[in-house]
Amino acid sequence: MSTARVDVVLGERSYPIWIGPGLLDDAGAWRSALRGRHAVIVTDVHVAPLYLARVRDGLASLTHETIVLSAGEAAKTLEHVTRIFETLAAIGASRDCAVIALGGGVIGDLAGFAAATWMRGVDFVQMPTTLLAMVDSSVGGKTGVNLAAGKNLVGAFHQPRAVFADTSTLKTLPPREYAAGLAEVVKYGAIGDAEFFGWLEANVDALNARDPATLAEAIAASCRYKAAVVARDERELGERALLNFGHTFGHAIEAADGYGHVLHGEAVAIGMVLAAELSARIGRAAPHDAARLAALLARLDLPTALPRNSNPDALLARMRLDKKNISGRLRLVLWRQLGHAEIVPDVDEAEVRAVLASG
Repeated sequence: MSTARVDVVLGERSYPIWIGPGLLDDAGAWRSALRGRHAVIVTDVHVAPLYLARVRDGLASLTHETIVLSAGEAAKTLEHVTRIFETLAAIGASRDCAVIALGGGVIGDLAGFAAATWMRGVDFVQMPTTLLAMVDSSVGGKTGVNLAAGKNLVGAFHQPRAVFADTSTLKTLPPREYAAGLAEVVKYGAIGDAEFFGWLEANVDALNARDPATLAEAIAASCRYKAAVVARDERELGERALLNFGHTFGHAIEAADGYGHVLHGEAVAIGMVLAAELSARIGRAAPHDAARLAALLARLDLPTALPRNSNPDALLARMRLDKKNISGRLRLVLWRQLGHAEIVPDVDEAEVRAVLASG
C-alpha cells in the first residue's frame, strides 16, 4: 500500500498529513519535521510497549526524553501538562525543541497544549495511533485539557509541524476504540458529504473487518474534509464549528458519566443521533435522516442511545458550559438533512430537554 498525503494549507503554518503503513519505522521521513536538538515523546501506558521503541530509535542522535502517562480521558489534566513542562526543563529544551505526541487523542491534546505554552510555543509532531486521532484530533491544531466542570475548557490553537498516521497501528486497537473512531468518520458524511455517507453505508463490512484499503480511503477522505474546513476557518469563528456536530451533547455525556466510562467517539455517536432527532423535533429536518444515521452507527457497533440512568437536567446543565454558546443561550450544530449541517443559535432548552428525556 502506498502512502497518501493530505495538506492543511494555512500559509506559514501549513503542514502535511501522511497516511499509510509503516510510517513509525520510517525515521528518515518523520525526522525531517524536527528542527532542534531536543525532543520529548509523550505517550501512554498502552501505547508505549507497542510503539515507543521505534520512535526512540529514530531519535538516537538527539537529546530526548520520554513521558509515559496513564491512559484515557481522565489523564487529560493540568497536572500531566506540568509533568511535560518539568521534563522539558530537565533536558534544557529551548524554543527549537519538539514535543512528539505518540498515541490517541488524549495524548495529542496534552502534548499539543504543552507545546503551545512551553516558551510561548514550540514545535510538535502528531503520531496518532488510534482511528479517532487520525481522522479528527490530530488535524487542525486544537489542544487542551479537561476540568471537573467540563471537557476542553482550557486549551489553545497550536498547529503541528506534521502528522504521521501509521495505519499499521490500527491492527492492535481494541474493537471498542476502533468503533469509536468510526463515529468521527461518519460525522464527516453526516455534516457535509452525503455521497461519502452512502459510501460508508456500502462499505460497512469492509470497515468492520479493518480492510486496509477501505480504511485508508476512509481516513484520507476524512482528513481531506477536515483540512479544507480548517484552512477556511482555523480558529472556529464560523464554519469549523460544524465539525462539532453531536459534540455538545457528547461532551456533556462524557463529563456526566465520568471521563473514560463512555469513550469520546461513543459519546459523539449518541450526540449525533440526539442532534438529528432534535433537528426533526423542531421541524428543521425529516425524521428518516435521523433514523438512517442511527442505523449506520449501530451497524458499526456504536451506541445510539443515552446511558441508563442519564439525568436530562444534569446533561443540560453541562451543555450550557459549551464554548459555542453565546450569552448563556444554547448554540448547537443541527442539520437540515443528511450532508447539510448548520449552526443554530438560541435553541429552546425545553426542546433539548425533551430530546434528552426521550434519548
